[in-house]
Amino acid sequence: MNSKSGIGKKNAYWLNQKVTIREILFAGLVVICLMPFVSPPLALLLGVLTAQLIGNPFPALNGKATHLLLQFSVVGLGFGMDANQAFSAGKEGFLFTVASIFGVLLLGYLLGKVFRIDPKTSFLISSGTAICGGSAIAAVSPVIGAEEKQISVALGTIFILNSIALFLFPAIGQMLELSQSQFGIWSAVAIQDTSSVVGAASKYGKDALQIATTVKLTRALWIIPVALFSARIFKSGNAKVQIPYFIGYFVLAIILNTYVPFVHLAGDWIVALSKTGLTLTLFLIGSGLSKELLKSVGLKPVLQGVLLWIAISAGALWAVLRLV
Repeated sequence: MNSKSGIGKKNAYWLNQKVTIREILFAGLVVICLMPFVSPPLALLLGVLTAQLIGNPFPALNGKATHLLLQFSVVGLGFGMDANQAFSAGKEGFLFTVASIFGVLLLGYLLGKVFRIDPKTSFLISSGTAICGGSAIAAVSPVIGAEEKQISVALGTIFILNSIALFLFPAIGQMLELSQSQFGIWSAVAIQDTSSVVGAASKYGKDALQIATTVKLTRALWIIPVALFSARIFKSGNAKVQIPYFIGYFVLAIILNTYVPFVHLAGDWIVALSKTGLTLTLFLIGSGLSKELLKSVGLKPVLQGVLLWIAISAGALWAVLRLV
């Protein structure tokens, strides 16, 4: 009897829950973002407006949902890529990756000293800019023992710049008449977060998307050595390093698409579904940019992020124009 009574109380609890207008509006926007006419930049803009006007009614779930959805979407994009072309793209972008990562980390350290920014906050911003945005910050922060405030400031800085990059980079690429290959490498090196890289590249063209995704995920593997390096610098050798295992699934998807015929036949459908997932991911990222988060960032961290972003964008653009 007690068990039945407990179940009855649970059912009554859920039946009595009220759905707010804000939750209905948010759910409606999620559905809109699943429509084919909504582009990644538009989804991000809708998310940012949602955060400022009505707020995200599910803040506790937003981060986890964004993380998982991005990983599934990126792996799905692998089903639209050819292994030989992907290997060539990754090889071509390797030197850019190595030079830019170490260059950004060094410049970030110097800027942090000049602006007197908290060392851990400065390092998180530098790591996010150098490797892959929010994923790098999430991986490095437990290793260096970063506090919630430091993580929020770094994430806020990176997300603000990524929002701008998603609109700005395709326009600059078209103005400079960059090729698909040039834009793919440039965006993968210069835009911090994987979601914004894929969003900008997908807007530029199919070949740019393939190159950008491959180069960016090759770059993301540098999370591991940078995190180990971070543990030594901040003297936290016992901390665990989070390895981005989903990159292995992305590589497996490329191999299956290239060498297994029936998988290749379903590739276009899977890629279309993945692009929809990416669009929804960008909406969720935008909806997480609350007024409180924006206010907490502060001027100096944003200035550090902007200067690092300009440096890596200009350097990578000069390199691709000369070498690619």
